[in-house]
Amino acid sequence: MEVPARRSPEFLARGRTILTGFGMKSTLRTAAIVGWLLVPHGVAAQVDARVLARGEYLFRAAGCQACHTASEEGAKPLAGGRAFETPFGVFYSPNITPDRENGIGAWSDADFVRALREGRGPDGRRYYPVFPYTSYTHLREADMLAIKAYLFSLPPVAQPDRPHQTGLLASGMGMRFWRLLFFRSGELSPDSGRSPEWNRGAYLVRALAHCGECHSPRNFLGAVNGKHELSGNPSGPDGKPVPNITPDREDGIGRWSDGDLADYLKEGLDPDGDVAGGAMAEVIEQGLSFLSKDDIQAIIVYLRSVPAQPGAP
Repeated sequence: MEVPARRSPEFLARGRTILTGFGMKSTLRTAAIVGWLLVPHGVAAQVDARVLARGEYLFRAAGCQACHTASEEGAKPLAGGRAFETPFGVFYSPNITPDRENGIGAWSDADFVRALREGRGPDGRRYYPVFPYTSYTHLREADMLAIKAYLFSLPPVAQPDRPHQTGLLASGMGMRFWRLLFFRSGELSPDSGRSPEWNRGAYLVRALAHCGECHSPRNFLGAVNGKHELSGNPSGPDGKPVPNITPDREDGIGRWSDGDLADYLKEGLDPDGDVAGGAMAEVIEQGLSFLSKDDIQAIIVYLRSVPAQPGAP
């Protein structure tokens, strides 16, 4: 049994004062206070450090850095302003630093969870699905709050958000209609018939890393085409084609070995010796390259299991 750290006389005197104030009348209350006195120094800080480390890991896997940082040289990290050109207008990512006026510094835990789970802001407004809450909704609440804790540990940046340039479909009425058709909220449930490794891979691909948001084609209303999930997107976030990552041997990754896939996800090197470019280079450099060997393998196991499909229609 670990011996609690020795307390200073001043610290113990403070405890005695508290006990005297309660008059020693409540055994349970007294026991709780004594337990507090015996907790070694630094335990709370150690717990916080673990939460922050986990939050940073999840933050990396979720790709927050690239999307919430403007592409211009010298842009402040996570202060927003990155442009996403879509058929429905130009959208600019918001500031997610802990600045209370311009960022998310005034958000409660419930506000943060609502944003990811329901795609709604603290004021109740509906977010545009260019923010991938349609995938983040599947996250576990503990993971959401770990990400929030990490974000709140970073320096605030007082940079206002840029207004979107949107069309009719992105109006309030349009968003209500879109959500009724295409959005279902809720945490991703494990598949009891699959291995823990497969379930971890599914969680990473479908929720945290939200791979399908870029690697799947979309219908005419901008929703992910579930029938062709991960089969590629002819018009990705930068207006460029995004490749097929199903196990199809001609159009997908069916000819890649596990080592090939691991090298690509960690280093951005494909079997032909080419290097990932564009948005995928950022995803790897700022996100996937930080993942553990086990999580990389879990992603590979999951990708191997999805139905092989030819290139995106």
